[in-house]
Amino acid sequence: MQYSKVILTGAAGFIGSHLAKRLLETGAEVVGLDNINDYYDVNLKYHRLSELEKYEGFTFIRCDISQKDELNRIFEEHRADVVVNLAAQAGVRYSIENPQVYIDSNVIGFFNILEACRNYPVKHLVYASSSSVYGNSDKIPFSVDDRVDNPISLYAATKKSNELMAYTYSHLFGIPATGLRFFTVYGPAGRPDMAYFSFTKKILAGEPIKLFNYGELERDFTYVDDIIEGIMRIIPTVPEEQNGARAKVYNIGNNKPVALKEFVAALEYAIGVKAKIEYLPMQPGDVYRTYADISELEKDFGFKPQTDIRTGLRRFAEWYKGYYK
Repeated sequence: MQYSKVILTGAAGFIGSHLAKRLLETGAEVVGLDNINDYYDVNLKYHRLSELEKYEGFTFIRCDISQKDELNRIFEEHRADVVVNLAAQAGVRYSIENPQVYIDSNVIGFFNILEACRNYPVKHLVYASSSSVYGNSDKIPFSVDDRVDNPISLYAATKKSNELMAYTYSHLFGIPATGLRFFTVYGPAGRPDMAYFSFTKKILAGEPIKLFNYGELERDFTYVDDIIEGIMRIIPTVPEEQNGARAKVYNIGNNKPVALKEFVAALEYAIGVKAKIEYLPMQPGDVYRTYADISELEKDFGFKPQTDIRTGLRRFAEWYKGYYK
């Protein structure tokens, strides 16, 4: 299956904009949807869109996936082969402060996407899940075969619900669906709410940065280009039927957890400035470690992320200094 016409939600987002660019470069037609919410600086979202609007095959529609009628109208007008759903309310900590937006976007919105795929059939639905579904599992690395019944944030619970809903719709209505559990994605034009982004801003301003659990957290930081390469390989490959459903879930992570203290050292090196650090105890909703078992991804697609943390952070720092001058 080739990439001919793709409906991509979350197109103004971090991963979405990178994926849209890559799809457009292959000659695909991309219909990008995004509600441009103000969870973080909308100027960055418009900047990403301005890069995509240089491509002839790109159409942008401002749309909130929680608005069912509008979504159905778009699906009816733009009959796509593939849907990639990356629209979601992200962030673990924000889900404690503002739970309603997670239900609206991640549960109702995803239900609307499934219904649209049912009413206007597509060859493949690819959607974002998250490594957060693993919670504080003691078993490492995290495998897609692990039970994930103990989410410790509402964000994680919504992502687990997406996997269950996708499986059900695949079983009942034959929608081929692949879920992707992303592990701490970073890189140029990233999300300002993520630690590496706010760390950079504060280090350059001479302000202290906060390291929770006294810097003893570990994350499987995954460079955005590696994530995009994984998605590009997955899109054309529909899951084989098992137990009456064509549904599968993959981890996409670097498979090499890095301690937060090491990560900060690599960031200091990339931007050429020493950080002032404030060490603090653990926060509610946080997990101690993320670590992706990517054996299924390697087996099915022969793919493994390659970008090391120093290379990835150097590229991010170059973009950051250019963008913020």
